[in-house]
Amino acid sequence: QVLLVESGGESVQAGGSLRLSCVASRYSDSIRFMGWFRQAPGKEREGVAHLDMYRFDTRYADSVKGRFTISRKNGQNVVYLQMDNLKLEDTAMYYCAATYKDYSDLRATDFNFWGQGTQVTVSS
Repeated sequence: QVLLVESGGESVQAGGSLRLSCVASRYSDSIRFMGWFRQAPGKEREGVAHLDMYRFDTRYADSVKGRFTISRKNGQNVVYLQMDNLKLEDTAMYYCAATYKDYSDLRATDFNFWGQGTQVTVSS
């Protein structure tokens, strides 16, 4: 079992930046992908970005490309989501996720472990 704990969510004005962090409860080199998802009220959970922990490949949702960056802390199961030029539509609960699977299409069903979420609110 892997426990994930997110932090860094808060209220920010449009155009601002935030960095979310996600820490896995224990180091495991079996974790292949770590990712970020978000869910706004009344909407389905959507994939934001994922990182291949072996190859360091990344994938982003079209809506965040060029604005968000996923990265990891070397040698640890810690991932970050740097969010720049935030927009009102980025408001959501952001969830960290991890999986042992060797593939990910940035779908929620690809991931086995989930954090409790951290709220990001963007205002005008």
